[in-house]
Parts: sequence; C-alpha cells; structure tokens
Amino acid sequence: MNSFDNAKKIYADLGVDVEQAMNRVNNIPVSLHCWQGDDVRGFENAGSLDGGIAVTGNYPGVARTPGELRNDIEKVLSLVPGKKRLNVHAIYAETNGKKVDRNELTVDQFRNWIDFAKANNLGLDFNPTFFAHPKASSGFTLSNQDESIRKFWVEHGIACRKIAAEFGKALNNTCITNFWAPDGFKDTPFDRLAPRQRLMQSLDEIFAVKIDPAYNKDAVESKLFGIGAESCTVGSHEFYMGYAATRNILLCLDAGHFHPTEVISDKISSALLYNDEVLLHVSRGVRWDSDHVVTLNDELIAIAQEIIRHNYDKKVHVGLDYFDASINRIAAWSIGARNMFKALLMAALEPSDMLAKAEQSGNFTARLALMEEFKALPFAAVWDEFCARTNVPVGTDFLKSVEDYEKSVLSNRK
Repeated sequence: MNSFDNAKKIYADLGVDVEQAMNRVNNIPVSLHCWQGDDVRGFENAGSLDGGIAVTGNYPGVARTPGELRNDIEKVLSLVPGKKRLNVHAIYAETNGKKVDRNELTVDQFRNWIDFAKANNLGLDFNPTFFAHPKASSGFTLSNQDESIRKFWVEHGIACRKIAAEFGKALNNTCITNFWAPDGFKDTPFDRLAPRQRLMQSLDEIFAVKIDPAYNKDAVESKLFGIGAESCTVGSHEFYMGYAATRNILLCLDAGHFHPTEVISDKISSALLYNDEVLLHVSRGVRWDSDHVVTLNDELIAIAQEIIRHNYDKKVHVGLDYFDASINRIAAWSIGARNMFKALLMAALEPSDMLAKAEQSGNFTARLALMEEFKALPFAAVWDEFCARTNVPVGTDFLKSVEDYEKSVLSNRK
C-alpha cells in the first residue's frame, strides 16, 4: 500500500472521503494577482509608487513588459494546482505608446489580457488604481475636496466597471472588481466626517449604473492605515462594512488591513450574516500591512476552515495580494498560491462530523484533543496526490522548475 492509499484509509476511518475533498478543493478558484511579477509597477509610468504601498528588494529578473509578465504568470500557473483566476490592476493597461489617462481607459487597452485569459482558461478580476498618479499626490482621490480631482477618480471608477463587465462578457465568467482607495490623513484631522461623506458620494456615483452580476460584481476594501495616512483612513472597516451591507455589494477583507491582534478568519462568518458574498485578499502582514508571501500559518488554515466548514465555497471569493522583490518572484507567487490550496485541502480533509458532535454535546475537552490530534494526520500524502493529478510538480520539485526558469529566462533580464 503506497502512502496515498494508506492516508486515504486513515481518513476514511475518521469519516472523511478523500476523493470528495480533493474534488471540492479543485473547484474553488483562487485569483492570482498580476502585480507580484513586476513589483506593482504597471505599464503607464504615470508616477512613483505611493498610497502607503512599498515594495522592498531588488532580486534580478523583474518583468519589464506585458509579454514578460504574462510569460511569468504562465510559468506560475504550471506550478500551482487547482482552479485559478487572474487579478489585474488598471495600471496594467497597454496603450501602445499613446497617452490614455485613467478616466479614459476602455477594454481596448486590456485585449491582450482577455486573450491570455482565454488561452489559459482563466477568469479575470479587476481593480481600479487610485494611487501612483499625479492626481493622487495629495493622498486624496475619491474623497478629495477638489471637485475636479474627485470627478476624475469617479470617472476612473466608472470606466473600470465597464472594462470589468467586458471581461465578464468575453470570458463568460463573472469578474470581481475591487475598489480600494488610500485616502487618509498623516496627522490627526479636525473633520473626519466630510471626507467620508465625499467618499460615499463618489462611490454612489460610480455604482449608479447597474451591471448584470453575471458579468461583474463590485467589492469595497477597507484599511486600518497606510504610510502617510497613519492617523485617519477615510475608507475604514466600519465605513465599508456599512456601505457594502446597505448597497448590496461585496465586502473585501484583506488579511493585512487590520490591527495585528485581529484576524479576518474571525470576520468572515459575521460579514456573511449581512452581506451575500465577500472577497478575500489573502496576504501576510508582519507588524503592518507588509504583504509578505503567504505561508501555511495558523491564520491561513483558519481562513480555509471558515470557508470549508460553513460551505462558503460560492460565497467567499479568494484572491491573493502580496509582493516580495527580495526573493525570486516566480517562487514567491508559487509558494503563496500553493499554500492557499494546501490550506483549503487541509480544511476539506478535517473530520468535521467528529468535531461538530463534540462541540454540540458540550465536550470541549474532546474537541480540543481531537483538533490537536488531527494536526498529525497524513495530509502530505494527499497533497502530493492532488498536485500529481493536476499535473503540477509534487513536493519541492517546483523549486527546481523555478531555478531552471531563472537560469534560462529571468537571468537574461537586465
């Protein structure tokens, strides 16, 4: 009996159908973020990175062109099991040397991304880019008190929703469009209300035109603070929680956007009492929203458990959001994405009936004992089988593939 067959029997004795668990996880899409490959540079060269975002490191081989970035993404797709999507930011528009400002963007600047998605059987997700632009230099976009600047960013948001709807139509696959704006004050403001009123007004103007949810669904994302906006973030969690619930749109929960003692795994079930669906940006903050590569830590496992235990497969949209330029970018992408699928599979293999029975009977001693013992179940054998069946490298073999790609491709980029 090989290790997988042995693991399958052990899980079966605990009431877990391993084949069913693998099939379930293989149908939960994870949206890969395009910006890990080029350090959130994009292709418009409108301005330096700002909005509280910082990418550290200078590992060789960064993608310099749309073609290089797509080639890198294709490599990552070959190293990560399961169903994938691709998340694109507005700054990844391809204008062919023409000046097209963000409020003038159309789907024409994203045709290559649609073709790439079709070729790789991917759904596309989208994000307006409210940073790294001269009209964002004050730190205020949708909440800006300068009406002309506020209007510019409203027009950008409207344009992005139209683009997203075209993604959905072209791919016959609903696009999730996520709105995050870095607006905030470095020092203590006198008036916190007026900027939030302007932000609400701007969002209402952006979402005024209804779009068929078969093509596009909108999400809004909060943040605790950013560099340069430490004292007051206009789009706080409370602001967006209320906005999403009252406008019937998705709430986005980013793992790095809360106080270090908070975790989004604890927020998912609460949010879904008031919102039909939520979007996750799975990241790893180290002391602040530093967007470290996702590791298989307790919080990632807890996030996956919330999705699986409560059958949120269709209600929770999983996206990744991290960027590390201090290590090989292909490896960073792959490590984080593989870990997300590991966590989902680990959660799907949980002997949930035994745990539920112990908790419902009030036997918290048994619950704790079982939770701890289940950590030693032979998960690795099932993970290896999952990778093998989805035709991606098993175990550490993916690292050899990354190293070969670095030697043949990345090392030639100067």
